[in-house]
Amino acid sequence: MIVKICGLTNREDALAAAEAGATALGFNFFPGSPRYVRPEAAARIIEELPPSVWTVGVWVNEDPEQILALSALHGIQVAQLHGDEGPDSVPSGIRVWKAVRIGAVCGGIGSENRRAEALVLDAAAAGLYGGTGQTFDWSIARNVPGRVILAGGLDASNVREAIRTAKPWGVDAASRLEKTPGRKDHVKMSEFIRAALEEPE
Repeated sequence: MIVKICGLTNREDALAAAEAGATALGFNFFPGSPRYVRPEAAARIIEELPPSVWTVGVWVNEDPEQILALSALHGIQVAQLHGDEGPDSVPSGIRVWKAVRIGAVCGGIGSENRRAEALVLDAAAAGLYGGTGQTFDWSIARNVPGRVILAGGLDASNVREAIRTAKPWGVDAASRLEKTPGRKDHVKMSEFIRAALEEPE
């Protein structure tokens, strides 16, 4: 099970997530997000992470060449696309995860996303690109071909049910693990990771 903690903005939270067992850490490079972090600041955090932790850059409608350049410069291994761009727009040389907002346009789940290593299914909310804190019907994920990462309103209280229902490749949490936007609650974060990695009964 891939466990991603998204919206990290500082060293302390990132190291705590890694120590708790997170598989991947997400850094939001969309300036309109309350969890925005400058690429240079993310790079300093990434330098201190264990090499086993995947680093994910989150972008919204960014220039594909810029994504590739920033990733190479700042140690980003996976590009997570949260806007209207398609995975095929990003040149080869980096892994791509494509976010699909469920509840708005479900037509994004299709062959046009063949370049994506995984689809990140998230709840739709007007004017927001992820980080909504809202859930959706997890059973939808079972009919999606390929690898699925479940996002949207997940925390320790519901992640086991989400995994049982959706059978995803991974889970992703951000806002429900925070004290304030961009600042993680380390207890909630650890409890979420532990619950997500718990062996099924």
